[in-house]
Amino acid sequence: MQLNPYLTFNGNCEAAFKFYAKVLGGKIQAMMPFKGTPAEKHMPAGWGKKILHASLVVDGGNVLMGSDSGGDQYEAMKGISVALVFKDAKEGARIFKALSAKGKVGMPFQETFWSSGFGMLVDQFGTPWMINCDKAG
Repeated sequence: MQLNPYLTFNGNCEAAFKFYAKVLGGKIQAMMPFKGTPAEKHMPAGWGKKILHASLVVDGGNVLMGSDSGGDQYEAMKGISVALVFKDAKEGARIFKALSAKGKVGMPFQETFWSSGFGMLVDQFGTPWMINCDKAG
């Protein structure tokens, strides 16, 4: 079994996935627009270039997927976070800083009793993230 988070966006999925690919060092495997698919007729006018399905592979096999969800179908992400776990706190801090640019920090990245580095944020695209780093020993 493989567990893959699936994120929904209100028209900015393509920009979000290009940003995530850059920050996380991943490779976009799919970026399929609504145009030319049966789903196109169910989307708001002008949404042909918006994304029906995107897939980003990170670190050899982790997959993040997403799409645009137009009109009344869109709901902002809440009650969930994409959790990233790092062995190295410096790498965790770098990713936290990059993801939090133009976003909102809920808990600054810092050492905790369980982690050499932990922080929470909502990025500029509305995706909640938790960055956690293993504590040595």
